[in-house]
Amino acid sequence: MKTNWLIGGLAGVLMLAGVAFVQGGGAEGEDAAAASGQPIAFPHDQHAGSEPGQNQMDCQFCHFSAERSVDAGIPPVSMCWGCHQVVQGTTPEQQAEISKIQDYVDHGEPIPWNRIYKISDHAHFPHMRHVTVGLECQTCHGEVQTYGVLNERDPAWGGDNMGWCIDCHRNPAEYQEGLVATDGSPIEEASIDCAVCHY
Repeated sequence: MKTNWLIGGLAGVLMLAGVAFVQGGGAEGEDAAAASGQPIAFPHDQHAGSEPGQNQMDCQFCHFSAERSVDAGIPPVSMCWGCHQVVQGTTPEQQAEISKIQDYVDHGEPIPWNRIYKISDHAHFPHMRHVTVGLECQTCHGEVQTYGVLNERDPAWGGDNMGWCIDCHRNPAEYQEGLVATDGSPIEEASIDCAVCHY
């Protein structure tokens, strides 16, 4: 009886290891996306960069809900494919990454992006309140439009540090000039009441 249990357990472990190896793609599955930690090696600079030959897309083209929602949003795979069924890559590496988008479309699956920017669960950052006063994405996220494949947040990002947020609320002009309230008046200070972020 003990022998059957051991053989069955060993067979189960080997089966799970095999499934993990196949789903991980084996040793040959290492590519640019795997190196970035993302399912697709998405170059922010190619899409949002302002250099000649870059697409100069506004952040909110893809992160479409930032001005009206708590979350900035991630585009559905159909949106990515809407461009890339027409715009193909110019290198084999780019074409390989774009073909991954088609695979997700063909299987009716969303792209399982790994989140890079996240504040603590006990705090809230409503994007729409910050975007509507004129805060630029780069103020918090850094110069993302100059990054290639984003696999870690900008080292200057202070969103995991409450003091950074409070400093910005106390003196918004130090972080970005020209922020205005809904009545058009300049914002000199935002509330630092606990309930503003912790609710």
